[in-house]
Formats: sequence, C-alpha cells, structure tokens
Amino acid sequence: MNSLKSPLTKRLSKREEEHKKTERINEKKMAKLIDKQRYKCALGAMQTVQAIERTIPVLHSGPGCAQKLSDSIGSSGYFSPNIFPCTSINEKDVVFGGVKKLRSTIENSLKVIDADLYVVMTGCIPEIVGDDVEEVVSGFQNADKPVIFASTAGFKGNNYKGHEQVIDALIDQYLEPSEEKIGGLVNIWADVPYQDLFWLGNLRELEKLVQSIGLKPNTIFGYGRGIKNIDLIPKAQFNLLISPWVSLGNVKKMERKLGLPYLHYPTLPIGAFETSKFLRELGSFAGVDEAKVNSVIDENEKYYYYLIERYADMFLETRVMAKQFSVVGDSQYALGITKFLVNDLGLVPATQYLTEDVPKVHQERIKEEFKKLNYGLVADAVFETDSYKIHNSIKEHDYHGYPLIIGSYYEKELTEELFGHFLNISWPVKDKVVLDDFYVGYTGGIRLIEDIYSVANQRWN
Repeated sequence: MNSLKSPLTKRLSKREEEHKKTERINEKKMAKLIDKQRYKCALGAMQTVQAIERTIPVLHSGPGCAQKLSDSIGSSGYFSPNIFPCTSINEKDVVFGGVKKLRSTIENSLKVIDADLYVVMTGCIPEIVGDDVEEVVSGFQNADKPVIFASTAGFKGNNYKGHEQVIDALIDQYLEPSEEKIGGLVNIWADVPYQDLFWLGNLRELEKLVQSIGLKPNTIFGYGRGIKNIDLIPKAQFNLLISPWVSLGNVKKMERKLGLPYLHYPTLPIGAFETSKFLRELGSFAGVDEAKVNSVIDENEKYYYYLIERYADMFLETRVMAKQFSVVGDSQYALGITKFLVNDLGLVPATQYLTEDVPKVHQERIKEEFKKLNYGLVADAVFETDSYKIHNSIKEHDYHGYPLIIGSYYEKELTEELFGHFLNISWPVKDKVVLDDFYVGYTGGIRLIEDIYSVANQRWN
C-alpha cells in the first residue's frame, strides 16, 4: 500500500488544519461568561461622584442603567441614586441623537438641585451613537456652579476604570496649577468609594496617621469634604496614593499638569508592621524629622503589642483554624491583608485571588509585592474574575486543616463546605453593616484580628 498522501488528501489535511486554527482563534475572540463577577460597569463610578459631598451625577444613559447600578452598589445620602437626574434616552434618541435632551437635563439640574459640582456621566448608548457630550458640557462653562463630564461607557471598562475617569475629569476640566503652596498639605488617594465598603473609615484613619507625624491631610471624599477640598488639591505639597494600581494614572497626570510630586505606597497599611513601615516612608518623603516619626511609631506599637499579648495564648493554641489562608478580593485588600496575616500573625499564604480585572500593565509589579513578605515566604497571586474558577482552585488546595477564607459573600457557602472560617470583607458584603468601620492602621489591624478570631472562636466553642 502506498504510504504517500495524494494531493487531494494533502489539500484536505491542510484545510482541516486551517479550520482548526480558525476555531482556536475564534475561541480566543469569543466573549467569556464570568460567574459572579465582583465589579460593575464604568458608569458605576456615579458612586465616586456621590462620595464627594454636595456633588451630583447627571447621567446621560438609558433609564435602566442607574437603577441596576443602584441596586448593586448604590447608597443613599445627600441625593439618592434612585432620583439622580438622567436623560433616560430611548430609541428615538438613538436615531436622532440625545444632545438636546442632555442640554435640557443639565439646565434643569442646575435649576432644581442645590449642589456644588455637577458631573455629567455617559452610558454606552450615547457614546455608541456619537453624542458630543464634551461640546454640550462646554456650553455651561459660565454656569453659576461648575459642570464637568466623565466618559464612563460600560464597554470602556469597569467601575474601577470609571473611578479614574471621574478623577481625570476633575484634573482636566476643573483644577488649575497654583503658585500658592500650603506647607505639609498632603492629598490622600486610596481605593474606590462604596466598592470598598470600608472606604470612609479607612480614609479617616489614614488622615489620622498622616496628621500624627505633623502633616495636614486633604481628602475629597466623605463627610465635611467636598468642593473646598478639591480646590485645595493644587496647593498641596504632594499627592499620597495608597493603592496597588487604582489612580496611579491620576497622580501621574496631576504631576504633569499641576506640578505635584507623588508618593505611591502600594500596600494598604494594616497592623503594626506595615503601618510603621508606611509612616517611616511617608515621613522620609515629606522631610519630617525622623525622631518625631519614631516617637509616634513607638507609642502606637506599645499599645498594639500590649493588646496582642493579652490574647497570645488564644492565637497560639487555636487548633480549629489552619495556618494557611486565602484572600479573595480586589488587589488592595488581597495585598494588604496578606502582608498583615503573614508579617503580624505568622500565618502562611496559600493562593491569593485578585478579582477586579487588573490591567496587565500593573500585574507583574503587583505580583512582586506579594513576594515582599517576612520569614522568606512568598504568596502566589492569581488575577481572576471568574468565581467558578476561583472556587474550584480553593477546593483543590490542601490547607492542612480548616482554612481561613477572607473574601466576598460569594465565598461563604464554599467555606462552609470546607468546614473553614469565613470573613466577608470584599464586595459584595452581606454579613455586616459598615458605617465607618475600618481595617487601616494599628487600630484597624486590631479590629481585623478581632473579626477573624471571633469567627474562629465560634468553632472553638
């Protein structure tokens, strides 16, 4: 029998190979289904706007967008998301454009809503049909109150990206360089308001830490902050960014436009080890006397370790919790809590799951941070948005006992199946109501210890 392939057979084999190659390419291009994602579309950044006191989002979107996002990450407050001004564009606006409706909505918002700043935010439809929102908003330059716009179409990214877009809008359209500088004034930027349920308490505690070494903190989010704090931004000595990646582009833009240098501290400081390290680096950057910084650290560490020593036996003798743990959440908490549990409590990291769809440009740098642990330990950081894959990975890992899983409410049932210990700290949070609780700093570390071992004690007893 002739073993050589005929020309027809060769052509068929070639076509079959090309077909398989096309299938592989199409599989890569196909949209992937994500189980229980932990973020929303960019328009969800209406919560960033809402976190700035007396600031109102004006939504140029379909009528259902705001309601869906409100149900998911919304809140009430000065103005409820359920009654945010919205163009509620429809099929007619898709055909003929919605700029007239947008102009009318902005005009009426200025008339009937008492706010200090109005932020026009776009949904998907107006950007797809090409509404010139920038041109419409520019017509309100001489309005009694400032009106700016942020491009927050859902197809451009998630609400982490939307948060950055809102801050960019402030930089590009409102802030101007200032020759006046206030000595020691520091602008503080952290993670995304409301997406991080602990945002308010964390910011207030960060303010206290900055103030403790003689600097003057300035934040724009939360009670008593607002347009007056935004106006102070160009007058600061520098920007302080405490985040693995969110808003890094914002502070770089402020450096270019406003001449503001920045200190990027990638780890949320939780507990004594990281908080003391943070204060030393902050003090050095700001030119604060080293003796003063060390005095503040010494005072806080003494009380911190006094509290730890009171319960040292319980920490050492707890047999119902394995020494290994996993954090499932955005990179801010995954990194901050991992360093805290290793460096302060001596636990051992299993795989840590970073869920906010971190842009690839930041991933390698963030992975390196998970290698900066005490005792020669290294944590494996996985960037994954699909809860199905995360849960399967956790099930397959041997935690050598009852695991500690710190994550979102999505991990509760999984942890119960593994007879482990569960603490809900990342979105969605349904196990607790958070008003101004926090995990930042020395006090925040103590609170996190209380929460973890309160869960462990339930099994102990």
